[in-house]
Amino acid sequence: LCFATQATDNMRVLIIGAGGMLGRKLTQRLLNDGSVGGRALRYLTLADVTHPPPSSSSSSSPSSTSTSSSPTSTSSSSSSSKCDIQIETVNVAAPEVCAHLVSSRPDLIFHLAAIVSGDAERNFDRGYDINMHGMIHLLDAIRHTSSSTSSSASSSSTTSVVGTVAERYRPRLVFSSSTAVFGSPFPQAVPDDYIPAPLTSYGTQKLIGELLLADYTRKGFVDGIGLRLPTISVRPGLPNAAASGFFSSIIREPLVGKEALLPVLEGTRHWHASPRSAVGFLMHAATLDGDRVGPRRSINMPGISVTVTEQIEALQRVAGDGAVNRIKKQLDPFVQDMVSRWPQAFEAKRAYDLGFTADKDFDSIIRAHIEDELNGKVCH
Repeated sequence: LCFATQATDNMRVLIIGAGGMLGRKLTQRLLNDGSVGGRALRYLTLADVTHPPPSSSSSSSPSSTSTSSSPTSTSSSSSSSKCDIQIETVNVAAPEVCAHLVSSRPDLIFHLAAIVSGDAERNFDRGYDINMHGMIHLLDAIRHTSSSTSSSASSSSTTSVVGTVAERYRPRLVFSSSTAVFGSPFPQAVPDDYIPAPLTSYGTQKLIGELLLADYTRKGFVDGIGLRLPTISVRPGLPNAAASGFFSSIIREPLVGKEALLPVLEGTRHWHASPRSAVGFLMHAATLDGDRVGPRRSINMPGISVTVTEQIEALQRVAGDGAVNRIKKQLDPFVQDMVSRWPQAFEAKRAYDLGFTADKDFDSIIRAHIEDELNGKVCH
C-alpha cells in the first residue's frame, strides 16, 4: 500500500538533498500545499551536506538541538502551515547519518542528493561515495528500521498478524535518477523498454541506485519510485558542476545581461524539463499507486527534445536579439564528448499513462524562469 492509505492523518516527510535547487523548490511546494495525498504535512526534515536554508514561509528562527549521530541540527515551526521543520547538516556517505535520518520513521522520503555528472566523472571516489554508497546506506537504514519495528510488533503477545503488517515501516521513497543511465547508440526516441547501459560514472551510479531501489521494493522493505529526470532547464542561481549546466546558463545569464559560454555544437539535441515540471514529477510520484507502477520501479520522465539552436531561437522570441548576442561559442571537447553520449529524446509513454505531465515547449520553460526567478523582468 502507498503511504497515502495509512491510518494516521499527520505526515512526516524527509528531503535528502534539500539544499539544492530542486530540494528548495520542493520544500516550498510542500509548505505551500500543506499536505500530501490528503494527509496534513506535520513534520518536515531538510537534510543536506550544506545547511539547507529554512523556507521563506517559516515564521520563526531555528533553534539548536542535539542528535545522536552528531550532525548539525536545527529546528523551526511554521505557524502558517503548522509544520515542524527540522534542519540537518549531514553527509549521507556515513551509514550512521542515514540511520539517524530515518529514526523518526518518515512516511515519505525524497532522495535528491547527488554528485552531479561532470563532478562524478572527474572525482571517481566522491561520486561513488555519495551516489552509490549513500543510496545503500539509506536503503539499509530503512530496512533495519523496518526489521526492528516488525520484531517489536511480533514480540508483543497482543499484536495480531494484521496489526504487525499494518505497523511495519515501509515508506514511499522517491529517488531522483537520470537519463544518464542510458548509453549510445540511441534510437531517435528512447522507448520505455530500452535497456540501460550507461557510459559515464554518474549514469552507472544512478543505475545501481535504481536496481537497489527495485530489489528493496520487491523484498518489501520500501515502496520505491525512481524518476529518470531530464536535464532541468532553466536552473536558477549559480552554475553547478554538471556537464549539462550550460543548457541553463545560455538562457539564464543572457536574460540578466551577462555573457554565457556555449561549449558544444549548436546542433546538439537534448531532453529538457523545467524546475516547475520536475517538482510536479516528484509530487506526483509521492502518491502514485505502486500497483500501477509494477516491478519496474524507475520511469522515464516526459520532457521536450530541442537542439541548442532551437533553445537560442526560443530565447530570441522571448527576450530579443540582445539576449542572444550575449552567447559566446567556446567549444569544450570534454563537455561535447560527454553530452554526445546522452539520449536526445524519449517516448515516455509509460510516464504519460501514469499521469505525469511536462512543459508544452521551450518558450514556456523560459517564461516560467522569468516569472519564478526574475519577477517578470529581463534584460533585452
